[in-house]
Amino acid sequence: LLDVWMRGLDGFEVCRIIKENADTREIPVAMFTAAAQKHEMEKGYKAGADDYITKPFTPQELVARVEALLRRPRVEVVDREARVFGDLELDPVTRIVRISGEVIDLTRIEFDLLLTFTADPGAVFTRQRLLDLVWGPGWFGDDHVVDVHVANLRKKVDTGVGPSRVRTVRGVGYGWTV
Repeated sequence: LLDVWMRGLDGFEVCRIIKENADTREIPVAMFTAAAQKHEMEKGYKAGADDYITKPFTPQELVARVEALLRRPRVEVVDREARVFGDLELDPVTRIVRISGEVIDLTRIEFDLLLTFTADPGAVFTRQRLLDLVWGPGWFGDDHVVDVHVANLRKKVDTGVGPSRVRTVRGVGYGWTV
């Protein structure tokens, strides 16, 4: 649980450090602040926050949201085989993604989104379905958090040549380009 406004490093930077460190990447992070502007929330999610709570909030809401974070299931690996899509290789067991042999560092959410998309490459997933599958059915908050994480995933897996690997179906959701 991080306050955005701290002495020294701000909460965004602390969150980024937590999520970039392999030993702490799986730790859920909730940020709280009085800054309720949309761009501040997006900055928190881009830093890797799993939830963003704006003041004022009741102690009961804070406890409920932290409990919801802790209840979120991780994406279960059913298919243990590596998935290959052109130059992209995803290993569900080791959670390693390579593009042209180079390891791509993904956050837990980004990896779980990629795992979900590539499990059914022709499917289109609504925001709500992605929230249920990746964040967990007990998650509550702004469903646009999906858009932020999909945008971050695109930046990491797209080569800039050809269409995006993650496709947007306007008014519906997201899917994997087949």
